[in-house]
Amino acid sequence: MAHIIQNVEEFDALLKSEKPVIVDFFATWCGPCRMFAPTFDEFAGDHDEIACVKIDVDQHGEIARRYGIMSIPTIILFKDGEPVKKNVGTLDLEELEDFAL
Repeated sequence: MAHIIQNVEEFDALLKSEKPVIVDFFATWCGPCRMFAPTFDEFAGDHDEIACVKIDVDQHGEIARRYGIMSIPTIILFKDGEPVKKNVGTLDLEELEDFAL
């Protein structure tokens, strides 16, 4: 299951790790976000080589603004602390694996 980020410091520390990080920017009220959540959690369960985290844009607007999140769900893949890929909208499991791996 994906980890839900609790604060900015936790997220910034995670970006300094050697693992790639994939982030699902979501909101609890967002229908497409709720539909995508099981797919993201399944991906997280199958891939411990990638840190899979979720960021609630309502609770962490400062992080969402930092990465220009205008629509949700948005998925960003980070390598070496830098965003390298971005997808707006939902993906099925195969598309998410193609995106992240």
